Amino acid sequence: MDESTEFGGRQRPTVELYDPSDSAAEELFTVPEQVAPEPTVPVAEPPAGEDEPIREYEPDGRFDRAVGKGSADKPGSIGPTGRPFPKLPPISDWPHTRPAMIIAMCNQKGGVGKTTSTINLGAALAEAGIKTLLVDFDPQGSLSVGLGVNPHTLELSIYNLLLGRDTEIDEVISPTNVEGLDVLPSNIDLSAAEVQLVSEVAREQTLLRVLEKIRGEYDVILIDCAPSLGLLTVNALTAADKVIMPLECEFFALRGIALLTDTIAKVQDRLNPKLEILGILGTMFDPRTLHSREVLERVVQAFGETVFHTVIRRTVKFPETTVAGEPITTYASSSPGAAAYRSLAREVLARCHGG
Repeated sequence: MDESTEFGGRQRPTVELYDPSDSAAEELFTVPEQVAPEPTVPVAEPPAGEDEPIREYEPDGRFDRAVGKGSADKPGSIGPTGRPFPKLPPISDWPHTRPAMIIAMCNQKGGVGKTTSTINLGAALAEAGIKTLLVDFDPQGSLSVGLGVNPHTLELSIYNLLLGRDTEIDEVISPTNVEGLDVLPSNIDLSAAEVQLVSEVAREQTLLRVLEKIRGEYDVILIDCAPSLGLLTVNALTAADKVIMPLECEFFALRGIALLTDTIAKVQDRLNPKLEILGILGTMFDPRTLHSREVLERVVQAFGETVFHTVIRRTVKFPETTVAGEPITTYASSSPGAAAYRSLAREVLARCHGG
């Protein structure tokens, strides 16, 4: 059968797909020549021991700005804040001071790294022999979860200490897997305390009265505050000697710092004259993004030496530690995240003791 003229009893014309003499068709069917991509030039690392800032490689192929990678182990090296790291003695050189220094980790914006910083700063202090108590003062109970405590199965929590008279604090405090690190857990019951405390006499000093009972047993007490400026946070600021403000390197978090400093000033005037701002801690810093670098730069310009030299960079290790229920100092002891919190611990002690 001639397929060009007959198919199923119907006439079918012959179709010529490509005529070599047709220049337009030749251009259409010609495969363009493949151009080899330009080779990627690897980022050269400086020789070991140099303290010069290292330029971060941008995804679009540009070197935008020098980002310091200095650390507390290299005094004088340039850190991410653009300032040289001061010379800090190791944690083991600091005296054990009791009664404890109470430090509140506070920011009314959620998701800025308050809980992560409380856990890992406490662990960094504890591993160096500084006996530390972590107070979970957030009804979400995230700090308790991050240390392997199930808040839903707690029979006693900090709520019982705030509003009950029959509970001893030793019954509520739980040890952790880190030697020298204890936790005062909380759960959703704490959310009711904010309403119930309204009718209490001297309601702002309720947490202070609880912590005074065990202050002589610890060197440092860290309070993980709720993401609000309500009565629970005011209680934490009233009980504290110092306050650390974790700040995500992001624009919305930057806007909230002014409101927080205003609240701290009111607490200083009316409830706790000895309260001091220990420092602003940059968290979730990503040196690859221009926005993150600009926010950190603006914070340093606005607050100067109040900003810690140590900056906590964004890393997948932190979410993993939450699942594991342990701090990064034990989960990934040699990771950059663990090193950052050990550096922060040295800075905190230096500032607390006037170094």
